Order: sequence, then C-alpha cells, then structure tokens
Amino acid sequence: MSSAFVFRDGAAAEMPFGDAIALPHDGGLIWLQLDGREDAARNWIRDQEDIPHIAREALLAQETRPRATLIGGGALVNLRGLGTTPNDDPDALVSTRFWADKGRVISVSFRTPKALAIVIDRFHAREIVDPGDLLSRFAEATSDLLDPDVAELGDTMDDCEVVVDSASILATRRRVTEVRSQAISYRRFVAPQRQALERLAAADLDWLDEDDRMHLREAADRAARMAEELEAMRERAALIHEELTDRRAEVIDTRALLISIVALIFLPLTFVTGLLGMNVDGIPYAHKPWAFWGVTGFCLFLAIGVMAWFARARWISGK
Repeated sequence: MSSAFVFRDGAAAEMPFGDAIALPHDGGLIWLQLDGREDAARNWIRDQEDIPHIAREALLAQETRPRATLIGGGALVNLRGLGTTPNDDPDALVSTRFWADKGRVISVSFRTPKALAIVIDRFHAREIVDPGDLLSRFAEATSDLLDPDVAELGDTMDDCEVVVDSASILATRRRVTEVRSQAISYRRFVAPQRQALERLAAADLDWLDEDDRMHLREAADRAARMAEELEAMRERAALIHEELTDRRAEVIDTRALLISIVALIFLPLTFVTGLLGMNVDGIPYAHKPWAFWGVTGFCLFLAIGVMAWFARARWISGK
C-alpha cells in the first residue's frame, strides 16, 4: 500500500498520499513510499513530468540490480535487501528503487523489504529529516539485516568443514550445495551494492551532508566485507566438494577391492567344487565316507592360503 511521510519544522508525520504530493518539496523531507504492484502507483509515477524519463522507467523496472546514477540534481538509487516474504520472492534479495532530489524521496517496492519498517520507526523518532538521511539509514538498515544471514552461512560452512571426514557424504554435499547456492545468490547483489553506495557517498549533491556520507561509506564497507565473505564461502564450498568427491572415490575403491578379494578367494573354490560336482563317473573317492570332509578341508585350506597371500601382498590391510 502506498504511503507518505513528511518532516517539516521539526515534526515527523505520516499523512495521506494526496495531501503529501500537494506540498512543495523545497525543504525538509517528503517521502513517498509506493507499492509497485498497484496500478494507481505506477500510473502516478508515469505522469510525473518533473522526474526524468530514465528515472521513471527505472522506478518501474521489474528486474533491477543495485546502482546509483546521478541525473541533474537528483539521484536514482536501487538497493537490494532481505524481504518480509522470502519464500514468495524469486530473488534472494528484494529491490527498492529510489528517486531522490532536494526535499523529496520517491521509493518504489514490488515486494516489501524488511528494512522498510526499521526506517519508518527511525523517521517517527525524528532521526531522518532529509533525503540524505533516508537513503543512508535505509542502506544501513539493509546491511544490518543481511549481515547476520551472511554470518550464519559462514557458520554453516564451518560446521561442514568440521564433519567432512565423519558425516554422511550425501547429506554433507547437499548442505554444502545449499550454502554455496545461497552465497552466490547473495553475492550477485551485494558486490554491486557496495559500488553503488560508494558512488553515492562520493556524489556532489548539496542535500547529502558529511554525516550521510559517513553512513553510506560504512554501509559500503560492510557490503564489501560481506561480498568477500560470500566469495570465500564459494571457494570453501568448492574445496569441500572436491574433498567429498575424493572421499567418495576412496570408499568406492575400497569396496571394489573388497569385492574383488572375495571374488578371487572363491574363484578357485568354485573351480574345485564345480569339477568335483560333475555328474560323471570316475571322480576319485566319490564313494568314500571321508570324501566330503576331505574336499571341505581342502577348500578351507585353499581359501586360507589365498587370504594369506593377499595379506602378505598387503591387499587386505591397505598399507
């Protein structure tokens, strides 16, 4: 649902959207938060001739990546952060699009970001009094929410490294694949977001003060650190995957060797029993009462002899 927030003369208030858009944006802050899923919100943006055409198109774009583009005295900013309904989102991080100029910020979201509620609370606490405060606090809140998720992925990767030699190969591989996939999906947006925040912090805009730039640089630094951690996770996942592959190959080799040894032990025994089991005349000692035990003892002696040879050749011990 679209909403409007106005800070003027030291007072922060939420007011009807229609009343807010009628106010001049020559001082303080008019923040218009629009739901991109509403037809009325999209039509209103298309009708705003005072917003550059490229900015209007970017605000309504379905697919976006983090960016910061200066257009005249305003800035077009796209940020990505965690959403309130992660299971319904096609991307790991949802997008919030901003058009900011002196005294006004228009933000558009097609899905609700978690940072929105935090920023609204800070607005009502009168911590946000101008467009620079809004963009910097939104970037800061986005980093604050994403940082624990990245740290949790790192902890999961640590657990996988600890149990790689003892846990189930299939279960560990599945867990590593999930972490790697999540890390890749996060890094896809975190890395360009760092660049966007650095570009915005260095922008020559009169409505950005030094405190805003400091918060933007801090958010960019945290984004850079998260991007490095996510890249490290991807490399660690590749190493664990290789180790699991080698371990699985060793298990298969060991089992194949065991099967081969058993087959080689029974091969001469099968020959002896098959030879003596032929239904023809002339088999020696066929009618002797001790013949069965004699053949059994010979087969046992032959099996022990083959196993002893394997042990001497170190096929069984694997040393």
